Amino acid sequence: MTFTPNEIEYLNGQLLGRLATVGPGGRPHITPVGVFYDPQTQTIVIGGHAGTDMAGSKKFRDAERHPEVAFAVDDLASVDPWTPRGIEIRGHAETHTTGGEEVGERIGANMPFDSAWIRIRPRRILARGIDTDSFELSARDVA
Repeated sequence: MTFTPNEIEYLNGQLLGRLATVGPGGRPHITPVGVFYDPQTQTIVIGGHAGTDMAGSKKFRDAERHPEVAFAVDDLASVDPWTPRGIEIRGHAETHTTGGEEVGERIGANMPFDSAWIRIRPRRILARGIDTDSFELSARDVA
């Protein structure tokens, strides 16, 4: 199993994450994206809203050229006491120019997907406050 049951529950309960890519010349780029966990493949799916030309986006072009990416989701479980939690997924991005509509439907996305989409296959998962205390890092490599 790639993700723990608590990590899956956390990912499924979140709406917004951030995708970090590397652009031309090694320049970093980060963009907010929806959070979609695919239980069938145990991966993260990034889909653009139908009609937004996902394949023409910087994040898509960057992931296509440099497939090593990072995806982060975090929030505060409480502010009193301060209880941050989150997960960072470092992995390999696969870009697809077709099939996004079907993938979005299959995973129950809350919006219709554009035909282009990205799948992130985790290689390293770092989490805080999900299976551990908020200030304790849980880090592991995954296949």
